[in-house]
Amino acid sequence: GYIKRAVSLTEEVLGDREVEAYVRSWNLLPATGGVYEVTVNGELIFSKKGLGRHAEPGEVKAAIVSRLEAIRNGAN
Repeated sequence: GYIKRAVSLTEEVLGDREVEAYVRSWNLLPATGGVYEVTVNGELIFSKKGLGRHAEPGEVKAAIVSRLEAIRNGAN
């Protein structure tokens, strides 16, 4: 029942050309049990199960942008 939310998140992130340039792959994997996780280069960026809530609009994109800025600035 969360297809619209997943598609919206995909449009939000991949609709930003600057962010899209850093995305090497984008996978949506259907699962059960409340699992909804976003990883960037193997690093967990957002976990619905871990936080016990859905992401707010813009929250995942902001987390991705923040991580990409840290990478650009030499932080690991």
